[in-house]
Amino acid sequence: MEVILLERIARLGGMGDVVKVRDGYGRNFLIPMKKALRATNENKKVFEAKRHIIEELNQKAKEAAEVVAKKLEGVKLTLVRQASQEGKLYGSVTIRDIADALKAQGYEVANSQIVLSQIIKNTGEYPIRVTLHAEVITTLPLTVARIESEAA
Repeated sequence: MEVILLERIARLGGMGDVVKVRDGYGRNFLIPMKKALRATNENKKVFEAKRHIIEELNQKAKEAAEVVAKKLEGVKLTLVRQASQEGKLYGSVTIRDIADALKAQGYEVANSQIVLSQIIKNTGEYPIRVTLHAEVITTLPLTVARIESEAA
């Protein structure tokens, strides 16, 4: 299936690009999430007519994401979890745990914006990537500890 991208999507293309994607990805994700249009002649004409409006909306979303990124600039997350003496957690730290910790500090970040590079099953420090916009990505330090005194 060929689609016209309405915004920049990592590893796929930029806004206005006509790309070939798998049918399910286009039909079940890109089109319903308003990230793409089917690449028909009619939709190409509609896209070109509305391109400046879409670019303005995308720019406003990017600016709003940059404001949130500035607010998140110095935020350090600390999670206290039960763990063995060796530092293995009884369970793991999930994206939901991180989103809840951010919410507790007063920052509203969607679960879908948080990206874990690895599964967190041990105590220690981890970098957490937060993708606020396709072009605005920030990294937060996360400390997982057994008790509060270890976290400091």
